[in-house]
Amino acid sequence: MPHIRIVLVEPLYEGNVGFAARVMKNFGFTDLILINPCTIGNEAKIRASHADDVLEHATVMTLDEVFRTSHRVIATTGSLSYSACHPTRMPFYSPKEIRDLIRDLDGTISILFGRENWGLSNEEVRRADIICTIPTSPLYPIINLSHAVGVICYELANLPKGVIPLATVDEMNHLYEHIDQYLDLVDHPGFKRESTMTLIRRVLGRCNLTWRECSTIHGLLRRSEWHFAPPQGEESSSHPDRTDPDHNDKQ
Repeated sequence: MPHIRIVLVEPLYEGNVGFAARVMKNFGFTDLILINPCTIGNEAKIRASHADDVLEHATVMTLDEVFRTSHRVIATTGSLSYSACHPTRMPFYSPKEIRDLIRDLDGTISILFGRENWGLSNEEVRRADIICTIPTSPLYPIINLSHAVGVICYELANLPKGVIPLATVDEMNHLYEHIDQYLDLVDHPGFKRESTMTLIRRVLGRCNLTWRECSTIHGLLRRSEWHFAPPQGEESSSHPDRTDPDHNDKQ
């Protein structure tokens, strides 16, 4: 199964942190990450009960460190986008659908849970690869932090051993950087850049690319760039002395 990390972003109440640790252990998860947490004291330990080991071994990290050490990042949110014109919080998936997306993966999956009072910011959600939401009743849609952790852990418990090796964090970031540079080449409008890159991250984030697939996309971009910007003084892309951009890939 993929390695699942539960990440609490700036939790406000230590009791919720303790309860989150407890429900994690109920379903077999032990890797708890805390980002700028509240003070963790006796209340958290009491609420954790027999999961005090999960609490004690929790790691404090920055959000940048979480992204840097995760193959995929899933953001949980109750605030959603329903228009394709606003891609920050869409497309979104239920916890059961998330299980199907990641069940065969071999890598580290970090799941972000936001602050109790206002959740995750747009920028935090925008950086994520996949958006998850828990279907709740419109009569009372706000769910407690530890309850949200419990629902997600329940759905992801007992996943089979992962068999698909994911592209590394560096490989995916390099691909995103290449695509971003390509947008310059094709004169993509600047005011659309952020939205376009968010959509690309959403699409590729749920495709679960391998390193070979990343390499293939790089190759396609390079060949396109080769035709867009031929060497100075050459007009034909079929010039016999011209170096094939995929030459190194053929070695």
